[in-house]
Amino acid sequence: MNKQALIDTAQAMVANDKGLLAMDESDPTCNKRFAALGIPQTVEARRAYRELLVTTPDLGEAISGAILYDETIRQRTKEGKLFLEELTDAGIIPGIKVDMGAKDLAGHPGERITEGLDGLRDRLAEYAGMGARFAKWRAVIAIGTDLPSRGCVEANAQALARYAALCQEAGLVPIVEPEVLMDGDHTLELCAEVTEEVLRIVFDQLNEQGVLLEGIILKPNMVLPGLKSPRQASVEAVTEATVNVLLRTVPAAVPGVAFLSGGQSAELASARLNAMNARYGARAPWALAFSFARAIQQPALEAWHGDDANVLAAQRILLHRARCNRAARRGEYTAAMEEENNDRTAPDAVADDTHKRS
Repeated sequence: MNKQALIDTAQAMVANDKGLLAMDESDPTCNKRFAALGIPQTVEARRAYRELLVTTPDLGEAISGAILYDETIRQRTKEGKLFLEELTDAGIIPGIKVDMGAKDLAGHPGERITEGLDGLRDRLAEYAGMGARFAKWRAVIAIGTDLPSRGCVEANAQALARYAALCQEAGLVPIVEPEVLMDGDHTLELCAEVTEEVLRIVFDQLNEQGVLLEGIILKPNMVLPGLKSPRQASVEAVTEATVNVLLRTVPAAVPGVAFLSGGQSAELASARLNAMNARYGARAPWALAFSFARAIQQPALEAWHGDDANVLAAQRILLHRARCNRAARRGEYTAAMEEENNDRTAPDAVADDTHKRS
């Protein structure tokens, strides 16, 4: 294990106020999102959409790394260039999702365990040989009646720690993603309590497995009330609850906390990230960054709608969302940025830009 190389990569993933683009949706998940918009659920449609993402001009200005899926890391542009190479040439670090998804946890109704440790050492070696420099593993923790159980949290924490150790052995920075889900009607206070306990157990296990904390990125949920909770929280309340939980649980050795969006709207995810950095960014011991999927991708996907004629407009929207989140890392995001983007992505503006490029 080259400790300095791991440290350098982890620091680069959260440097210069940038963040990560999560484009690691499994085929079934990607197909589900396509189906909702009437887009064909085919290999070629997925390839075309992912080409739109990785070839977005200037994306490297705001995105430091991109998380790929096994299908995606092997795909190429129409010109025959590997997506991985396209990203690298744009100054974006390529990474790879390596878990095999969450399955029902035996003996624990309503809870899930993430699988994929079998054969992981060999898969990591292959991905590293292809040029990936980091990996991702997601564990999901549900809040409900008598949930989560200690057994579920500990099982997922141990799997995360074993995955992280194997990643570092292979020279890959592990993204450690323990997600407390937004589903349900729980309060902000209960989410804070559960998230704090989950993170304590995860870091206990990381230490037990000898994981180099300076060579990981933590990808947690923000502390939020459940989507069905009658008491939704202000941006300020989410900011305070989230950062207080992190300060009590995340060692200063960790270089970055890259939040998942977890079903939040694009604008709200940016606003909450912005508030954290505006209030705490200068004195937090770790970078407060982003690793968003839908909160960056979804507006672009809706604009593309499976039509090649919409690629430019979709890329403009994608870049805008990435830039909004970079501004949020600086505590400089404002609602006015959304209005400015609406003007730039109007049909006449896009058509004019297309003419200039041709």
